[in-house]
Amino acid sequence: MKIEKLEVDNAVLRFALKDARNGEANALRRAAMGHVRCFAIDKVTFYENSSAMFDEYIAHRIGMVPIKTPGKGYSETDEILFSLDATGPVTVYSKELASADKEVGVANGNIPIMKLAAEQRLRLEGKAVMGIGATHSKFQPGLVTFEEAGENAFNFTVESFGQMKPLEIVSRALDALKDELKEVEKEVKKL
Repeated sequence: MKIEKLEVDNAVLRFALKDARNGEANALRRAAMGHVRCFAIDKVTFYENSSAMFDEYIAHRIGMVPIKTPGKGYSETDEILFSLDATGPVTVYSKELASADKEVGVANGNIPIMKLAAEQRLRLEGKAVMGIGATHSKFQPGLVTFEEAGENAFNFTVESFGQMKPLEIVSRALDALKDELKEVEKEVKKL
């Protein structure tokens, strides 16, 4: 297999994968979208919500906000606390979700969560946990697509949602594939 870099920046990676089969290209795509671990706010506790929106609706919106996920130093069991306290009239943006960990924070602060009218208040805490896109799309680090570019060649596009750089998504996807293949190998040896 050969890889040729086509374009790289903080949000998008484009590369050509050559001398590969369709199944190998699809395995990389599926691993990148479904098996790369990243943080997302999963549990929200409301202390005050005098807005017209239901708690569940707000919790869902907050859960879909991309959270920066550093490559090292965090395990599957870590929980990062976020807090939000806002009083209207104001538009509440994702940047107002304050993290207890300076390394793990909101990836894009310009995502509107909701509008509060005069004297409405929203006060909550959310816990970010590690997960994978195969269980819920809020844990998906980006969008990965490919198209055929000739015989045994594929052009990939990796678009990050902000949790990590696109090259990191591919690197972590390859690590996930290696781990899964080790598990398969263990099971085959039992036969």
